[in-house]
Amino acid sequence: MKLVVFDVDGTLVDSQHHIHGAMTAAFEGAGLDPLPREAVLQIVGLSLPVAVAHLARGHDAATQARIVEGYRTAFMQARLIEQAPLYPGARDCLDRLAGRDDTLLAVATGKSRRGLAAMIQAHGLEGRFVSLQTADDHPSKPHPAMLLAALAETGVPVTDAVMIGDTSFDMDMARAAGMTGFGVGWGYHAPDLLTGSGAALVAADFADLGQAVARWAA
Repeated sequence: MKLVVFDVDGTLVDSQHHIHGAMTAAFEGAGLDPLPREAVLQIVGLSLPVAVAHLARGHDAATQARIVEGYRTAFMQARLIEQAPLYPGARDCLDRLAGRDDTLLAVATGKSRRGLAAMIQAHGLEGRFVSLQTADDHPSKPHPAMLLAALAETGVPVTDAVMIGDTSFDMDMARAAGMTGFGVGWGYHAPDLLTGSGAALVAADFADLGQAVARWAA
């Protein structure tokens, strides 16, 4: 069996507007000036407290804690209004991979369990993934704990697994686990950051990614 592990934000769903909007509300709620979109998107993939520690470095722990709680509240409110959309081709790619007899799908995300469950339900992706690894249960990326847990749950050896993500954190996590990493070119980190962190390739779109996974799994 092969194991294909997906990141979520910036890989499967385009959540940049929700993320930047929630972080803007969180910073303003803590009495701070909001940050540019580009700065916020560079930390997508990290667990929320780690991401805020990067963005609000120089501010005390109490301020960072207010930002974390403000972000959670704002993001939940945005999600209730409208879920972030899947990227074009994502559903078809997942359906094709899930239909293979030799392939298992998993998720490794900086989202919470609640946020991941809401995304899966909103897009009708129930039953696609056999292992769901979230920030609630593991250290932040790029620590390899999420990938090691997915391998343990599925019984697939690391040589038969691949991590797919849009950030250097995903590729660094894959490398730390001894796993192949495939980058995607439509997310929040530039392709050169992905290859610099060890990505074996950077897919241009989901059709390209599906072909790459099929070649890898052959």
